[in-house]
Amino acid sequence: NSNLERNAEISHLTYASDNSRSAIQSSVFQPFEFEDHHLSDEALDSHTYHEAGACLSCARSIESCKTYPGDTDWPTESTWQKFNVSLSGALIQTVPEASPCYKSNNSSVDSVCQALTSSWNNSSLRIEDPTSIRALLFQGQTCLPPSYAPGFLGLKGKTCTLGGYPAYTVNVTSVTQIQLAVRFANAHNLRIVIKNTGHDFLAKSTGYGALNIWTHHLKAQKINYEQYHENGENGPAVRLGAGVQVFEVYELAKKHSVTIIGGEGRTVGIIGGYTQGGGHSPLSSIYGLSADHVLSISLVTASGAFITVNSTHSPDLFWAIRGGGGGTFGIVTSMVIKAYPQLKVTTMRYNLTTSASFTQDKFWDAMAAYIDRFEEFADLGYYSYFRIIHTPTGEIAHDMTSWVAPNTTESEFRSSIEPLMSKWKDLGVPINPIIREYDNYHDAWQDGFPQEAWTWNMRQASRFFPRAVISNATSRASSLSAIRSVFDAGARLIMFNIRNPPGAADIDNAVNPAWRDVLLFAIMFVTWNETAPVEHVERLSRNLTEVWNPTWKALTPGSGTYMTVGGEEEMGSRLCVLGEGGGGKRGVGGKRGVAWALAESE
Repeated sequence: NSNLERNAEISHLTYASDNSRSAIQSSVFQPFEFEDHHLSDEALDSHTYHEAGACLSCARSIESCKTYPGDTDWPTESTWQKFNVSLSGALIQTVPEASPCYKSNNSSVDSVCQALTSSWNNSSLRIEDPTSIRALLFQGQTCLPPSYAPGFLGLKGKTCTLGGYPAYTVNVTSVTQIQLAVRFANAHNLRIVIKNTGHDFLAKSTGYGALNIWTHHLKAQKINYEQYHENGENGPAVRLGAGVQVFEVYELAKKHSVTIIGGEGRTVGIIGGYTQGGGHSPLSSIYGLSADHVLSISLVTASGAFITVNSTHSPDLFWAIRGGGGGTFGIVTSMVIKAYPQLKVTTMRYNLTTSASFTQDKFWDAMAAYIDRFEEFADLGYYSYFRIIHTPTGEIAHDMTSWVAPNTTESEFRSSIEPLMSKWKDLGVPINPIIREYDNYHDAWQDGFPQEAWTWNMRQASRFFPRAVISNATSRASSLSAIRSVFDAGARLIMFNIRNPPGAADIDNAVNPAWRDVLLFAIMFVTWNETAPVEHVERLSRNLTEVWNPTWKALTPGSGTYMTVGGEEEMGSRLCVLGEGGGGKRGVGGKRGVAWALAESE
């Protein structure tokens, strides 16, 4: 098959030199201006906070508990003020974004509150706020617009409190400010969290009473387009500031006629939890994960030092940050990431809904015919992202958000899916697909992945179904049966047909090894409305974690899940989210400290 051979060549080029990278020429990748402003250890040590009896250079043991608002050791107001002066006024005390709705007896008709309410599910609203996040369930939902306030908590329109938000935020525009924030948190035993966009299903970018480092505005120069040179291989690369988002990266790639690996979500921060957690992409079936293409990383460590790491300089940190989890091993300020030649892309979109003639049994027969070809489609380099939900009238709705065929013409794509389309025709599948060919990835992505609303009243769990399960007819049928069972019980589904290409498993980084053998990545989720009683929410949560997800796990022993969209009960399982060995494989946390705990020594 010509398409298979062509994608195999792409994969070979991608990974040929990955195990023997030489040091990247530092003269090529100059730091951004915001990185030029950083402090030496000696300069950091000169900053003291005598009012609180603490100094930034003083070592202290890691406490069993952090200091929180109301504790006797919590920094005094004058200490916070002095800290703000050292930051050139970048310190922000948290005010929940819906608080204007609670400032008067007429809040429900107040213009500011009305504007907040009407745009509450718009991702831009929360991205541009210093502390707001996507997964408000884990914040406690303690300050929502009154019409959204959760009735099951008995708080509807009554209160607005800090909940699980950080106490203060540093709106960083330079590395110096990050260094000072880390040292301040060390000196006062404060929890630290890192937020770029807040696009995180598990709310890892927030934490009660913490000091929040907000990296969203580290876009001073946005992106540099440069060339890398290593082991005789030359190619384009990009340097990305911590605040750069997917849509900005893709726009740059189109401008320079290259392709950059990124996610489908428009507003995701590309070098935060996305790349640091692995980072799957509509291009993953031919190029692998975003973390596989990182050439160097600049960061502030848990001790406050500013360093740049790659395969030869601090290789342990370089290994851990590429897949070991965002906000864990330091505060990343920029990354250098490979780019690839521009390529043509063909996409397909469609929607279908069951009816009297297209019954639900026929629908699942159609899904079986599709999943029967998952291995074939993934090995062609294809990627598909689709949903299956219940309609209000009890029908099944299937939305193929985008089926992406990189490096494939429309005629090649139509030929490859013809056997499936023929089978679906025999089953009476009412499908009228939209198939288009593009000469670059940006345009295919822009048409295929519209900006999504941020649903806040939901929980999810997910699982990787490996090749061995999907390629076997018996286990494949059992998997589809388990998926249907969960759906029939009330879950909604998001699914991806995706693979990692040949050679990806040989890359030495902290990505969960289960990613390397996946053919189906499936997410189950539940939602509820704001008037739902607490008993209903608890029942949904128990079903998700104690009944439904275990059935998927039983069919996929030794596999795992994606740390950014798994269930929160799985995040404590190193095996589930990091795989064998996990993030502690090289003892990086013990040697270097971790950002969420903070440590003074390297």
